[in-house]
Amino acid sequence: MFKPSPTEYAPYFENYIKLVDDLPLAENLELSFEESFQFFFKIPKYKWDYAYEDGKWTIKEILGHIIDTEWVFAYRALRFSRRDKASLPGFDQDLFVTNADYSNVPPNKLLEEWNNLRKATKLLFSGFSSAQLELTGVADKKPMSVRAAGFILIGHPIHHQNIIEERYL
Repeated sequence: MFKPSPTEYAPYFENYIKLVDDLPLAENLELSFEESFQFFFKIPKYKWDYAYEDGKWTIKEILGHIIDTEWVFAYRALRFSRRDKASLPGFDQDLFVTNADYSNVPPNKLLEEWNNLRKATKLLFSGFSSAQLELTGVADKKPMSVRAAGFILIGHPIHHQNIIEERYL
């Protein structure tokens, strides 16, 4: 399955999906993660607690946010793939980051969690049939397909990697 059509996700997510190569979902989940993981792995230790401006997230908080988002979107994909018609709530990313206290989590623990979570995400998506990838549900009052959730999970870290390159390093 290649990139989803714009009818499969809210316009807001176009920013993430346009960053993703037009490759099959499984291949993209693997390749993009390796590149993003290596990017974060190479960040100097002294930069992890840096924020370029007051009120902006630190690099640790950005990675924590990426992890939180992967948990949420993988769960959405699972629910949609099972034809769950319940409308799922959105999530407040700032509330999640504020209450996670990433300042006390070493970078290597965040990287370990993300690596293990992505392994689980790849397993989850590899178990979806082509028909399941096309199923849709509603989250945050907007439609989304299972496939779109996967592609958003690919583009989201790339988006934040670009911000880190521009403003943090």
